[in-house]
Amino acid sequence: MDVELTVYLAGEIHSDWRDQIADGIDEHDLPVDLTGPVTDHSASDDCGVTILGAEENPFWKDHKGAKLNAMRTRTLINEADLVVVRFGDQYKQWNAAFDAGYAAALGTPYIVLHAKEHTHALKEVDAEAMAVCETTEQVVAILRYITRGELVRPSPTLSVVR
Repeated sequence: MDVELTVYLAGEIHSDWRDQIADGIDEHDLPVDLTGPVTDHSASDDCGVTILGAEENPFWKDHKGAKLNAMRTRTLINEADLVVVRFGDQYKQWNAAFDAGYAAALGTPYIVLHAKEHTHALKEVDAEAMAVCETTEQVVAILRYITRGELVRPSPTLSVVR
């Protein structure tokens, strides 16, 4: 019997890792619904001032946007069965760490996805995770196991998500 999941994809927005996971879910026809943040960077940054009005002070511009984005994030993580948190190489991802912490505080299991060289820096985040992955294929294999009970080994030649 298949287990249906809602999975929130948190973290970096500058690579196609979400598409890779979605493609794997589609390829295996897994009963998984994906949710996530707004990945259009300027829309995410400007949502507060676009909806609530302009701000001269950059702090208040960011504050308005952060509040609206937090409503979306909290709502979707609250509804998620599982959270996947991706840490990329290009930026410090405070938001990703916060999302992992929020999921942990709720008792929502989460998977961390990052390159091996970030293991030390993310040791506390990794310690609370139910799994730590280096490839999107590993994430899809975990989703396949959880939803179908199918055990598959990702290819050892797969490249790490960067």
